[in-house]
Amino acid sequence: MKFGYTIVWVDDVVKTVEFYEKAFGLVRRTIREQNQVTWAEMETGNTTLAFSSINEAQALFPAGFHANEPTQPPTLIQISLITPDVATAYMRALGAGAKALDAPKRQPWGQTIARVRDLNGVLVSLVSD
Repeated sequence: MKFGYTIVWVDDVVKTVEFYEKAFGLVRRTIREQNQVTWAEMETGNTTLAFSSINEAQALFPAGFHANEPTQPPTLIQISLITPDVATAYMRALGAGAKALDAPKRQPWGQTIARVRDLNGVLVSLVSD
């Protein structure tokens, strides 16, 4: 078995893709719409970061779910992006509209880590390699 996808359901897939391009320098692999569901994938290396319409989540989970909400505390999952320059990546993300959580800080094990929330309220960590 291998890890393949992380899917984040969001209100506006296109806006989210544009944010990830601007904030983190990711490149869209695909974006498509079918049956009122928009689906997008980003180039992220060996795994895929995907975004799908919240209306798909409503169909998949009719009993309900906890949506990401920027005005509420974050859900307990994060997307981690590896970068050689955490400080520059952090400033770029903030410039694109990400909300600051933790400024870049060198950890006892040697990595530098910063955390932001994206426009949907999703936790994103920026981690040195």
